[in-house]
Amino acid sequence: MTNNERAMMSLVNEEGDPGEHAVDPGAGGSSEGFILSNGQHDEYPNKDTVPLDEAFRILSHILSEGSWPPDTSWMVDR
Repeated sequence: MTNNERAMMSLVNEEGDPGEHAVDPGAGGSSEGFILSNGQHDEYPNKDTVPLDEAFRILSHILSEGSWPPDTSWMVDR
């Protein structure tokens, strides 16, 4: 999910799994403009999202390797 500047990236095993998400530990503040499929507008701390260009890099690695890139920080939400 993105607000066109940052992305909330989650990996889940199955529906209902809280999964894990990419984090940006040094980021401060928060960003709004994340629109859920039900139309709800959300705001997230920037530490729980990553810049959009980083999200594309992470996604490319996940699609090719099946796992987070080794230099990416993430948090397990399970």
